[in-house]
Amino acid sequence: MVIKFTSNSVSPPAMIYMGVDKVENEDLIKYGWPEDVWFHVDKLSSAHVYLRLPPGMSIESIPAALLEDCCQLVKQNSIEGCKLNNVAIVYTMWANLKKTGDMAVGQVSFHSPKQVKHYTVEKKVNEIVNRLEKTRWKGDIDYKEERDARDAKERQKQRKVEQERKDREKREMLAKNEEKRIQNYEDVDWDNGATRNDVDAGNLSDDFM
Repeated sequence: MVIKFTSNSVSPPAMIYMGVDKVENEDLIKYGWPEDVWFHVDKLSSAHVYLRLPPGMSIESIPAALLEDCCQLVKQNSIEGCKLNNVAIVYTMWANLKKTGDMAVGQVSFHSPKQVKHYTVEKKVNEIVNRLEKTRWKGDIDYKEERDARDAKERQKQRKVEQERKDREKREMLAKNEEKRIQNYEDVDWDNGATRNDVDAGNLSDDFM
C-alpha cells in the first residue's frame, strides 16, 4: 500500500509518494523509478518519501517550493523529527540507494555518498503540510507492474529515437551521394549528340561575304 500526494507548488503538479511502513518501503526501494528522488530525515527514523521528477526536471533543478514540500512532508512523517526545529533532510536519486542482504527491513545506504544532498527544515509550515494532506491518496499498487509498464514505454521511445536516427542518417547519406554524383557529372551522357571533328555537321564555312 502506498500514500500519494500532489504538489501544486509547480505546474504541472508533481507527485510525491511514500510507503505506509518499513515493509512497504522495501518494495519502494526495489521497484523505484530512475526519475525518483528519495528523501529521509538524516540520522532519525522517518518515512521514505519519493518525488517523481516531472519530464525535464533534474535533482539539480528542483524548484525551491517543491523541494520545501518534500522536506516538510518527510519531517512531518518522522516520530522524532516532527517535534524538532532545524531538522536535517538528506535526499538523493533512487538509483543511488544501496540495499544489501544484511540490512534491516527498510534500511538503505548509498552507492555514492557524494551524490547525497542536504536540506534543513527550520520549522513546520502548517500551510504546506495541510495543503499536501488535502491531496492524500492511499491505495494498493502493484509496484512491479508499474515499473514494467514504465520500462516498456521507455524501450518503445528508445526504439523510436533509434529508428529516427537511422532514417536521418540514411537521408544524409543519400543527399551526400547525390551531391557527389552531381559534382562528378555522372548524370551527363557524353555520347548523346556529340559531333566528331571529321564529320560534316552541315554547310559550315569560314568564308564570309
